[in-house]
Amino acid sequence: MSAAGYCYDNASCESFFASLKREAFPANCVFQTKSEARRTIFEYIETFYNRTRIHTSIGNQSPLQKLNQYYQSKSKALN
Repeated sequence: MSAAGYCYDNASCESFFASLKREAFPANCVFQTKSEARRTIFEYIETFYNRTRIHTSIGNQSPLQKLNQYYQSKSKALN
């Protein structure tokens, strides 16, 4: 359908949802309400996936580490 890196490439989305299913939910997980499912997903994304989990696409760093590295390099350039 499309080459890697193009907007029609859904490999990164598939990878994210595979990680979400594997890491956020115990086996045979059933939520009682939609709000419970939303809260669990939100907590996984905001507290683990975006802050702690290492991503190979950004040099085996967490997104928070990469962001801090970016801003440190920008502040040095301004001085």
